[in-house]
Amino acid sequence: MKLVITMSRRFGTGASIIAEELSKRLDIPVYDKAYIEEKLSDHKYESEAEAIRKLAENPCIILGRCASDILKDRMNVLNIYVSAAKEDRIQRIMKKENLDHDAAKEKVEHTDEERAAYYYEHTGKTWGDVNDYHMILDTSELGVENCADILMHYFEKLEYI
Repeated sequence: MKLVITMSRRFGTGASIIAEELSKRLDIPVYDKAYIEEKLSDHKYESEAEAIRKLAENPCIILGRCASDILKDRMNVLNIYVSAAKEDRIQRIMKKENLDHDAAKEKVEHTDEERAAYYYEHTGKTWGDVNDYHMILDTSELGVENCADILMHYFEKLEYI
């Protein structure tokens, strides 16, 4: 099966680490905001939605960009939402970006607000609504390092891979 994984996430959950690990194990690329914006600036696509639809013609992982909604009618797409406790996300951002607690908290809150607004603007839906995803992973409970293993087991069980 040509598996396409969309991964929506709250800021600071470690979703990009999970995506990179899955990318290595499945030997498929990860496409994020920077990659898609680069393709748009190179005029390879007319819109983000067109870019996402085209990229999803082959197995891949797409981080954010409303991909779960854009690809919602495709049978080969698994939509995942990654969450974590706010304090865990703050701590992760403090370490990753060498920020103090207040600066990291502000960044987490601001980025989440931007993502929610972007999602609503492009889909008319509430970001993080459980009805829009096949699976939700809580990295505070499961651990970032375990999520790729959980997903790989799931893919094997359902014979996606």
